[in-house]
Amino acid sequence: MAKPVVAIVGRPNVGKSTLFNRLVGRRKAIVEDIPGITRDRIYDNSDWSGRDFVVIDTGGIRFQDEDIFAKEIKWQAQLAIDEADVIIFVLDVKQGITTEDAQVAAILRKSNKPVVLAANKVENFDKQLEYYEFYNLGLGDPIPISAMHGLNINDLLDLVITHFPPVKEDVDDEDKIKIAIVGKPNVGKSSLVNAFLGEERVIVSDIPGTTRDAIDSPFTYDKKEYTLIDTAGIRRKARIKETTERYSVIRAFKSIDRSDVCLIMLDATEKVSEQDQRIAGYVHEQSKPSIIVVNKWDLVEKDGQTMQKYNQDIREDLKFLAYAPIIYVSALTKRRIFKILELVDFVLEEHYRRISTSELNRIINEAMMINPLPGGGSKSIKIFYSTQVKTAPPTFVFFSNQPNNIHFSYLRYLENVLRQNFGFEGTPIRLLVRENKDRT
Repeated sequence: MAKPVVAIVGRPNVGKSTLFNRLVGRRKAIVEDIPGITRDRIYDNSDWSGRDFVVIDTGGIRFQDEDIFAKEIKWQAQLAIDEADVIIFVLDVKQGITTEDAQVAAILRKSNKPVVLAANKVENFDKQLEYYEFYNLGLGDPIPISAMHGLNINDLLDLVITHFPPVKEDVDDEDKIKIAIVGKPNVGKSSLVNAFLGEERVIVSDIPGTTRDAIDSPFTYDKKEYTLIDTAGIRRKARIKETTERYSVIRAFKSIDRSDVCLIMLDATEKVSEQDQRIAGYVHEQSKPSIIVVNKWDLVEKDGQTMQKYNQDIREDLKFLAYAPIIYVSALTKRRIFKILELVDFVLEEHYRRISTSELNRIINEAMMINPLPGGGSKSIKIFYSTQVKTAPPTFVFFSNQPNNIHFSYLRYLENVLRQNFGFEGTPIRLLVRENKDRT
């Protein structure tokens, strides 16, 4: 199920970006006392009371014709509103209702979306008169908050999540393997979908950005049911000029979120780009099993070393995806495309692989004998035992007397040991270190 989307909207300089940073837990949005700093939508993940969701920070909506960015920002905010499940309308209690607030409220009423009023910059929460006038907007009860100081954010989020769609899985799709096909524009994502389906299900064009939305296409192969999700090509932000294309980026990211496996498509006629790295990085961060699909292989002049050279270059440019298998295909000629589905089944099995505690500890103990943990001051660092706590992705906990002193490079060593002994091909794995207070 795709994560609910929460859009933060309002006029400039009411504290939207400060609230956004508060919700996502880090300073991602630029915060200045200058109206209009945030011009584009910014997305990130958050969670509250067990519910994961996506937060969108929008530029301040302005209505003055002389502002050269006003029209663009208004469009961006409208697209965020259209995409959102819930809207947080941020207001400034120190300024009260302005003409622009009333105009934004009119837009929100027309959206028919749930709206939560955040009366920001409250200093005295006992003085209801500070924010009482916001009832006049006709959008429900205002929630007094201070985004800067993190006050009353809990009450705000408690109300926000009441508007989320109920958690449920689509019964019709529960047995289908959902495959998200992601990549920058014009790498051949739609061509691959059509090659699988044997029909022109998706528009194919040499014009980048033809696919504006995520398109789901169910099909059956070898008695197994799959759903292909063809996503809009994800461009680098500097090259995103049309508002509809900006809108398609969040659709692509949502498709990754609801997928079981991601196909990261590269163009064999081009080198791995910074944007390829960012797309692959998002897949990795979401802990999705993945396959690197190099398309247009039919256009490459080859010799006996060509594939090996490509493998080396891709591994160098996408080091964090060292676990992902690489396959070379041609969507145009359909060469090797159904081998992709065999890999999909394989990496999903790896994603759900579980290792017994006894076998795990045997391997880890052998690894520590070969490469002992470095010293930790007056007391040596020890890992007493380890266990796998979950699958999808495989997650392991190591119990230690000094968890904070185990260097990330040693954890990388242990990850490599796990992969060498148990596989886990195509899936990220997580290693956590916890303190064992019962042993020293």
